[in-house]
Amino acid sequence: MAKGEEYMEMYDAKMIKDGENHHLELNIKTATLQISMTEDLPNEIKAAFNQLILRLKIEHFNFNLGDVDTVLFSQIAKEYIDQLNKELTTIHTELAHHKLLLDPVKAE
Repeated sequence: MAKGEEYMEMYDAKMIKDGENHHLELNIKTATLQISMTEDLPNEIKAAFNQLILRLKIEHFNFNLGDVDTVLFSQIAKEYIDQLNKELTTIHTELAHHKLLLDPVKAE
């Protein structure tokens, strides 16, 4: 790691199919979050993002999406994770800039 470069944790993300429903499963240290790709569930998405932001206050992380097949939902999930990772990095940078990060040892 280059001098001044920050360590970033990588968490797993999976595309899960349950019958006709598809959702992203995001595994972080403290929880497994699900974001529906086939249902409009804004409150669940908001709750998941709130947990992601709280986790970002403790550590910088991104997601690694496992194998993606050619099914449309899997391709959408890949793009979703790519965009989510960009947003997580931007938010973490803003939290650091405003001195809102927590000490990981004290936070857990």
